[in-house]
Amino acid sequence: MAAAAAGAATVLSCIPTMSTTGIATYSTHLAVGLTSKVSNKAYKIQVTPLCSDFGSNANRRRSKSNTFTVSAAAQLLTGSITKTEGLHFAVVAARFNDIVTKPLVEGALEAFRRHSVREEDIDVIWVPGSFEIPLVAQTLGKSGKYHAVLCIGAVVRGATTHYDAVANSAASGIVSASLNSGIPCIFGVLTCENMEQALDRAGGKVGNKGAEAAVTAIEMASLFQHHIKC
Repeated sequence: MAAAAAGAATVLSCIPTMSTTGIATYSTHLAVGLTSKVSNKAYKIQVTPLCSDFGSNANRRRSKSNTFTVSAAAQLLTGSITKTEGLHFAVVAARFNDIVTKPLVEGALEAFRRHSVREEDIDVIWVPGSFEIPLVAQTLGKSGKYHAVLCIGAVVRGATTHYDAVANSAASGIVSASLNSGIPCIFGVLTCENMEQALDRAGGKVGNKGAEAAVTAIEMASLFQHHIKC
């Protein structure tokens, strides 16, 4: 836990300390700084997203920040990407377009290892395609074995409306899997206009979206494990 100052809002983050004058940076998605005292009972907090996307809008997104006010008694809760001990993950991956999904899975597994998740705490389940992911994700979420389920697939637009049906069904299905199981089911399905875009995001020039989704899974699992679940 990183506390701001005596009487100030308690800020829970993945960093060990927090400055009351500068900007304290998370090692993943957020930078949080206690910027000024509004009154004896409230503090102004600045939150700046640190986007790991390498797309054309990344710099614009990084530059955005939001300032809001919280009461002195409020708690700001977030998941940690460093407290991974005891967390268990499932990866549900689509075999269709495996030239894309295999490197996405490899990127996810490497990200888990980099954040000290043990290999024996990760199960990888392969399904025929992205359309089949939600049912398996929901079943795994309800099993009680996992703290988060990472869903990986690749849907590439073709000459028919098949792309729209599969992409929309996968997205809505994964959301439903999260809501119905009460376990974070992370959307790691690429929906691309062409194969070049997909490969660029599977370890190519735009990075590896599987690795990014794995970090999201860790943070969400930690949030639920330490702050939300009873």
